[in-house]
Formats: sequence, structure tokens, C-alpha cells
Amino acid sequence: MSLPIAPVELTPQRRLILGVQFLFVAFGATVLVPLLVGIDPAVALCTAGVGTLIFHVITGGKVPVFLGSSFAFIAPIIAATERYGLPGTLSGLIAVGLVYTLVSQLIRWQGPQIIARVFPSVVVGPVIMVIGLSLAPVAVDMASDHWMLAVIVLAAAIVTVVFAKGMLKLIPILVGLVVGYLAALLLKQVDTTPIQEAAWLALPGFTMPQFNPEAIFYLLPVAIAPMIEHVGDMYAIGGVAHKNFVEEPGLHKTLLGDGIATMVAGVMGGPPNTTYSEVTGAVSLTKVVDPRVLQISAVTAVLFSFIGKISGALRTIPVAVLGGIMLLLFGMIACVGIKILVDSKTNLNQTRNQVIVSIVLAVGIGGASISLGQFTLAGIGLASVVGVLLHLILPGHSGGVEASDEDDIVI
Repeated sequence: MSLPIAPVELTPQRRLILGVQFLFVAFGATVLVPLLVGIDPAVALCTAGVGTLIFHVITGGKVPVFLGSSFAFIAPIIAATERYGLPGTLSGLIAVGLVYTLVSQLIRWQGPQIIARVFPSVVVGPVIMVIGLSLAPVAVDMASDHWMLAVIVLAAAIVTVVFAKGMLKLIPILVGLVVGYLAALLLKQVDTTPIQEAAWLALPGFTMPQFNPEAIFYLLPVAIAPMIEHVGDMYAIGGVAHKNFVEEPGLHKTLLGDGIATMVAGVMGGPPNTTYSEVTGAVSLTKVVDPRVLQISAVTAVLFSFIGKISGALRTIPVAVLGGIMLLLFGMIACVGIKILVDSKTNLNQTRNQVIVSIVLAVGIGGASISLGQFTLAGIGLASVVGVLLHLILPGHSGGVEASDEDDIVI
């Protein structure tokens, strides 16, 4: 039995230092997503900070979390931007935030168990695997731009995540990017012109969304996996702080905060937000569960977003450096999906579960799509919908025939 964490008394100075430190734990992942999908990283920093502050206001400043760019949306944003352009894609991301908001009210009405009934581990696990595996070819293609650089980055990230101790272990992405960037400088693979041309103070490159119903329907189903991730994160940070945040302030409020933050991010031209497990790890390591520290991280992120030199430097990161990070990152995302199936004790000897997992993987990785007039459902979104429908239709789910224990999601 674990003992409650003793409150850590923080002076204002120490709180400020920790707040900035926690931001750097989330920094690499937060700026990586916009770099991959073609969004100004300064915008992502700004929307992460603003979104985190919105979350803390809605939840009464009770939950020590930081919201950063969601990896679940990398592939959908790339595909949607190619089809509908970034402004249209942003309207879809706003709609995703609206879905979070609506589901938060459903949870308020029916309770958190509604999530487990509709989105069990046998659906969520393979959907998250699809998110990682569908991006693997992109990672290989980017890494092939300069394999030596990519391998250096990959090695640095692996060494950090496997052998590093303390806070350093929580920032493998940032370490990989820094080591790779230094190696690229030595190999003369970096064009520093954007840094030289960037002003010290500059507005982030905000983009106005443009209503596009096709983009909205394309992105809406992708909301399933991040919503489940949010539930898991709330249990995780609750375990670290020894508080039941699912009950107080309530899962409906935390998901509402995530939803409003994602909607605001879309309005400002940024990627969707999600609670960051890396920061939860930092909270666990330091035993600092004061939400005000994360609010300082949020304010710092907003301030950083207006430093033009930072955005300029991020834009000079070579493609192969990003590819090296992605080789590890997207494989690890797929592993998270496998871990969900293992931790929930999903019985893959059961034919029903085999069918659901197999079809979700085949549809998602195979790139299947369905078109009805102007409406297209494809990739991760289609895989998510197919998985939920199979779970509800096939015998054995909790909504009809007697449910099996292995169909209950375990966070």
C-alpha cells in the first residue's frame, strides 16, 4: 500500500524554476507534432500554454497536468491537410474538441463507466496500434534523407529512455533532437538562415480555420483514442497525487477542459491538446503535485511562443533528425496499444476479440476508405468506427449478451 505524498513546501522562486523545468519535459513532444504536420511550432507552444490554463480554470486548479500537442492526430492531420488544406482541417479539429465537450456531458449524466462500455480495450488497443504503425512508412522515408543523422538521433533517444536516470529519462525526444541537431551542425546539414532572419520578438503564425464539413467528418472518429487516453491519464495522475480526480473535480470536468482547450487550439491554428504523460512522470519523480507549478509551465510556453528566434531554430531541424525520432516514437505508440491489450487481460483466444482486433488493424493499416458523396471516412477514423460497431454488434459485449471480464477496460 502506497503512502500519500507529503506536501512539498515551495518558495515562489522554486515554483518558478520547477515550472520552467516541467515545460522542457514537454517541449520536445509539443513542438515535434507541428513540425511534422506543417504547423508553426510557435503556435503549438502558444495553444499548449493557453489550453493548459483553460483546463486549470475549468477544473478549479485541482489537477497537476500540462496539455501539449497530441500525437494521435499526426497522421489524420497530414492526410486531411493534403485533401482539404490546413484551414479546413482546423475546422475538423475544432469539431473534435466539441465531441470531447459533448462526451463530457454524457459522462456527467451516465458516469465514467460509459466510456468503458462503448470503448473497451479490445477496440482502443488496436486503434492506438494503427496510429503508430500507419506512420511507420513516413518515419522511414524521413530518416532515409540522411541515415547517419537518423541513426545518431535514434541511438541518443534509446540510450536516454533506457539508461538515463531522473528527469533526463523523461525527455528522450528533446535529447534526441538536441544531439541530432548538434551532429547535423558538424555535418553541415543545417541551414541557419531562418534563425538569422527571425526577429527576437514575433507573433506566432496563427491560421484562421475555414468551415469544411468533409474535413469535419473525416477527423471526428479520430477523437475516440485520445478520449480513452485522457481517462487513463486522469487515473495515472490521480495515482501519483493520491487523489481521485475522476471523482473530484470529476472526469466530466477534466474532459470538458481538454475539449475546450482543443477547440481554442483549432481556432488559433494549433494542433489538438492532450494531457502529457511525460509531465505526469516528472510530477511523480519530483513529488511536486502543486497545480500552480504547471500553470507557470503554461505561462512560460506562451511567452516562449513569442520569441521568434526559437521558432526560427525549430524550423532549421533537418528532416532526417525528425525521422530518427519518429522511428522510435511511432513504434512506441504501437507498443502502447499492445500494452493496453496486455494490461486489460484481453483474451485473444476468444474468436470475438480476434475478429475485432484483426479487422481494426487491417482496415487502419491497409488504408481502407468509404466514400458517400462528399463524405469520406478513412484510415484511423474508419478503423475506430469499425471497431466500436463490431464491439456493439458481436455477441459478448456489455450492452447485450452477458459480458466477458476481458472486455472491461483497465486503465
